[in-house]
Amino acid sequence: MAGMTRAVRNGAARFRRIGMWRTWPRRVALGVVLVIVVPLLTAGAALRLNYSGDPGAGTRTRGRDAIWLGHAWVDGRRSDKDLAVFADRIRGTGIKDLYVHAGPLEHDGALPASRYPKARWLLDAVHRTLPGIRVQAWLGDVLATEGPDGLRLERTATRTEVVGSARQILDAGFDGVHFDLEPLHSGDRHYLSLLDDLHALTKSRRAPLSVAAHQIDPLPAAHRVVGALSGSPKWWSQTFFGQVAQRVDQIAVMSYDSWMPLEGMYGGYVAEQTALALEVTPPETDLLMGLPFFHEDDLGHHESAETVASAVRGTRLGLGRTDRGRERFGVALYVDFAAREGDWTAYREGWN
Repeated sequence: MAGMTRAVRNGAARFRRIGMWRTWPRRVALGVVLVIVVPLLTAGAALRLNYSGDPGAGTRTRGRDAIWLGHAWVDGRRSDKDLAVFADRIRGTGIKDLYVHAGPLEHDGALPASRYPKARWLLDAVHRTLPGIRVQAWLGDVLATEGPDGLRLERTATRTEVVGSARQILDAGFDGVHFDLEPLHSGDRHYLSLLDDLHALTKSRRAPLSVAAHQIDPLPAAHRVVGALSGSPKWWSQTFFGQVAQRVDQIAVMSYDSWMPLEGMYGGYVAEQTALALEVTPPETDLLMGLPFFHEDDLGHHESAETVASAVRGTRLGLGRTDRGRERFGVALYVDFAAREGDWTAYREGWN
């Protein structure tokens, strides 16, 4: 009888062990889900909450907005008729600066003048048709930070050549120069050195120096974590963003391609980005938040989520909560050739 009892007990123990081994993968899977999904759901709920509320008075345009314009404006594809249509489009808005693509730079930092053969026509036409509007040359290149090819900021000769290209652009009559160098990793001291040299030049010429900026870490050290996992850090630290903002006259946050799947989450994300940028941008520097005037659907950008309306509302919420009285603030529209009528309507109605 005792032997039978022991046998029953041993059999039950073996059954429990087998059952445990069978359920173990499911327990691991559940643990993984909890570790990954719960924080994501919490973050999503927080962003959606960040999108709630009323932006209130004093969160409209300050007349310091900008728009990125494609290369067609300086290579001969645009005409006086096109400019007349564009002029009608932006009259009555807060647009002050046009970032006109005049590059790209060569990998050594040089800029062939053949890249912008119709620049003189554009400059004269804009100054005649839209007095008070500034035309900045939009220059950029792929950086060799995540691959073998591209512009290398660590080379002194390359940085010197980039400064020479900026001087060349100002000599051509542009009112300022706007740089977009990507992918630019947080903490790049060579970039800060380049900005020091560029600002010395533009200040001596009484011209604005403007840059496009990566988004700021939504969580502490997020750029390090993503960089370690993927080799391509998406964000800048807030400290580095402030260091860049201190060295320029205008900084435009590329606050799109956020990975956000829902409009409310994206708007809350833009509100957070606006607040983070305001906290470290000097009052004498123009801070512009980017609006998605383009339409794509991929992992990084969901057209249904990243709308102009949600970006404008998020910008207003962040401004109202953080620095409602700030004057040197605006939005930047990316990009003219991909914009639709609804984008312009949302910008006018939501911001102006």
